Amino acid sequence: MHGSELKDGLHSTPEEDPRPKLWPRVLGSMAIVGVMVGLMIGRLTAPDPLELQQIEPLPNGLAVWFNDEPQVHGEEIEGAVALLFNVHGVAQRGAFKLNGKDVRWRVQRSDKGLLLNLLAARPLHGDWRGAKVDGRWRLEISLREE
Repeated sequence: MHGSELKDGLHSTPEEDPRPKLWPRVLGSMAIVGVMVGLMIGRLTAPDPLELQQIEPLPNGLAVWFNDEPQVHGEEIEGAVALLFNVHGVAQRGAFKLNGKDVRWRVQRSDKGLLLNLLAARPLHGDWRGAKVDGRWRLEISLREE
C-alpha cells in the first residue's frame, strides 16, 4: 500500500485552488436581493389599514365612518350598548340627546381594536347596519329606550 508522501512531484490529493470561492457569495447575494424585492412587493400590495375616521350624532343614534368595512361585534350589556371594531383610531368621547335625554359615548382602545360604549341613565337597546357611501363605510347605530 502506498503512503501519502510526495514522490517525484506527484501527490495523491489535488493541490488547493488559490482562487477565492465565489459561488457561496453569489448565492447569498441572490437570496438577499430576493428577500428585499419580496418585501417591497408585499409593502406595495398590502391594503390600507382600517381606520375610524369620524363619529356623527344622529337624531336617534350615531353614524360611525370608516375608510373600509370593518368587522363588528356588538352586544347589549346591562342596558349599555358596546361595539368592538377591528380598526385603528384615537380615543374619543362625546354625548348626544335621545328623546330629550343624555346619552354618552366613548371610544377606547382595546387589544382587539376599538371599543365603542353607549351609555345612558336608562337601559338602551341598539341596532346597527352598515353601507358603503361615497367610497367610505358608514355604520349607523340606532338606539331606543327600554
